[in-house]
Amino acid sequence: MLVAKSNRIRQLILESDEPDLTRIDLSNIPGGPETFEKAAKFCYGVNFEITVHNVAALRCAAEYLQMTDKYCENNLTGRTEGFLTQVALSSLSGAIAVLKSCEDLTPIAEELKIVQRCVEVVTSKVTIEANFPSRSPTNWWTEELSILDIDFFGRVITSMKQRASKTLTVSSAIVTYAERWLRDLIRDHSGAGTKSLESDDSDIRIRQRELIQSIVALLPSEKAALPINFICCLLRSATFVKASTATKNELEKRISAILEHVTVDDLLVLSFTYDGERLFDLESVRRIISGFAEREKSVAVFNAGDFREVCSAAMLRVAKTVDAYLGEIATCTELSISKFNGIAVLVPKGARKVDDDLYRAVDIYLKAHPNLDEIEREKVCSVMDALKLSYEARLHASQNKRLPVQIVLHALYFDQLKLRSGEDENDMQMDAVSTRNQVQADVSLAKENEALRTELLKMKMYISDIKKTGSGVGASAATTSSGKGGGPRKPTFFSSVSKKLGKLNPFKNGSKDTSNIDDCVDVTKPRRRRFSIS
Repeated sequence: MLVAKSNRIRQLILESDEPDLTRIDLSNIPGGPETFEKAAKFCYGVNFEITVHNVAALRCAAEYLQMTDKYCENNLTGRTEGFLTQVALSSLSGAIAVLKSCEDLTPIAEELKIVQRCVEVVTSKVTIEANFPSRSPTNWWTEELSILDIDFFGRVITSMKQRASKTLTVSSAIVTYAERWLRDLIRDHSGAGTKSLESDDSDIRIRQRELIQSIVALLPSEKAALPINFICCLLRSATFVKASTATKNELEKRISAILEHVTVDDLLVLSFTYDGERLFDLESVRRIISGFAEREKSVAVFNAGDFREVCSAAMLRVAKTVDAYLGEIATCTELSISKFNGIAVLVPKGARKVDDDLYRAVDIYLKAHPNLDEIEREKVCSVMDALKLSYEARLHASQNKRLPVQIVLHALYFDQLKLRSGEDENDMQMDAVSTRNQVQADVSLAKENEALRTELLKMKMYISDIKKTGSGVGASAATTSSGKGGGPRKPTFFSSVSKKLGKLNPFKNGSKDTSNIDDCVDVTKPRRRRFSIS
């Protein structure tokens, strides 16, 4: 019966030179021994069931064995074709099952157009199901579609795009697929993936890397097509498995394009490791913020505006998000000053109406890094403007011992100048430049005052030593008598202190400066004297 229904077996027997042929090589039959067993049962009239899971293999085996109606009526080829058309490809679930079974049947399944037919049926029925759901939940089809291999899944997605399927439909399928196949890297969009101990060169990591790169290549072009948190999780996963630079750049551009809608939690997903114990990747965050700021600047210049003075509402929202993000990562002890400042300065100064949120982040950073010296603390504080703090923030800053003296003086001087002039808060902002210059002078004065205090302390110690030796008076008299001789006097310690005290005149250039007041005694007229007659 096999010879009667299979032309290939007949040809192998005829071409054989062996008189007593007992073995025929059919090792290349599609579907393997199990499929050949079913084909043999068909030839001998033994009943077996054709299903959506084995029909593709039987169809390919029938083609391989040449079991067509040409050699026998109602042969296996006709039976499997009829089942494919009338049963398997009549429903979405059946078409997906057949397409899944074709993964091990290439290239013959491609040559028989079985894969193409399945892709077309799946695309058509998915579009209908997405627009007119037939059962609950409405996205049930995304789960079934996610069983496919990435190659066949990609062909379905490409076909959906060509048929102008809705972006939301395509996005739903991609999100479900990524969650299924990258379960240990992406979980519920929270970034709480399982920490894996696999090495970068393991088969699992290589497979995950290829999957992520393929998924990113399938993403819709619309910038708001996918959930923001999903893209952030995908980017963190791409960085973790060391995906290609092109893949990471594509994800960073997508996040940057919608940064005004990104939350602090979304940025934190990118920044920390899966266990949340340490910082993971700040460079991606920096590039995302930088890309958004550059695009906003280009738009402002195109509109003939000044980006430094006027910022869009989107830029204002991003500024608040970035400041809050800095406050969250400031507690990390491994965060360097350069990285902290590098992210803070990406936001233009005009995007912050007040620097309260940035001040909070700076204060948290200083508290988490108590071993910073004065210069390092000044570098951290350089990213904010003390004159743009609210009254409450300035009050807190004036009492904050963690801040360098220069920032404290900024806050105190601004409030003093405001009270003295009686101007409004907005008017005071216009005098920020002159105020900063005056504060710089006050800072220099404070440093001189500190040096003077040191010298006074030395003088006190010197006098104490003289009293202990008991020879201080004699030595001082001898020095005075010798100094009255010829030649210029050598400056003493007390004279240098007097000069420094003179520089610290608090009324200099002020309303109570007496340096320009005329002396009350007129030296050009003789003094009137009283004469008495004895």
